[in-house]
Amino acid sequence: MTEQDRTSIATRVGELEARTGTQVVTAVVGKSDSYPEAPWKAFALGTGAAALACVMWQLAAGGWSVDASPTGHVLVILGSGAFLALLTILFSPFARLFIDRTRRDVEVTQFAQSLFFRRGLDRTRGRVGILLLVSLFERKVVILADEGFDGRVDVPDWGALAGRITLLLRHATIPMAMRAGLEGMEAMLLERGFTGPGLANDMPDGVLEIEDER
Repeated sequence: MTEQDRTSIATRVGELEARTGTQVVTAVVGKSDSYPEAPWKAFALGTGAAALACVMWQLAAGGWSVDASPTGHVLVILGSGAFLALLTILFSPFARLFIDRTRRDVEVTQFAQSLFFRRGLDRTRGRVGILLLVSLFERKVVILADEGFDGRVDVPDWGALAGRITLLLRHATIPMAMRAGLEGMEAMLLERGFTGPGLANDMPDGVLEIEDER
């Protein structure tokens, strides 16, 4: 994000907090987990497919020769596996093919929960802390809110808002989707009776940008 984007989101967060009396932290993380299994799964696929191709090619050529050296086949098989493993490191869309969606969703939620407590959102006055997390690799948005919202804003309400922001990420830039999400959050909170003036600002309004969770 550009500095202008960061300033715009921080300003929008400040306005939301002042109008609703809540405390909001926005965060963008590159990846919520390292997913070490992705390269290994790709390597297994590459070596398996290459081994099958070598067998089929050898049979088509008239079968195996006793004097034939296996070195060439071994290099092809290992090279194919290494190539696919490398692709998972370089290209996120390819890596996602080897990670179950449920696992991705669990990792984002766990990362969001950890960040919620690390940033002290459970210790705001009035227990009105909110975390809006965008995890780029998983293409998922999670919103977590403290117990001060219980009874007026339920978990399905936060989930529906997060779902709308996730859809926006497919068609808009990250800053645009986040600003639209903050506007939707403010409208929902005002509708449910959360109005200012806000409490003293306990949290920074700027976007937390985290490259990767290792």
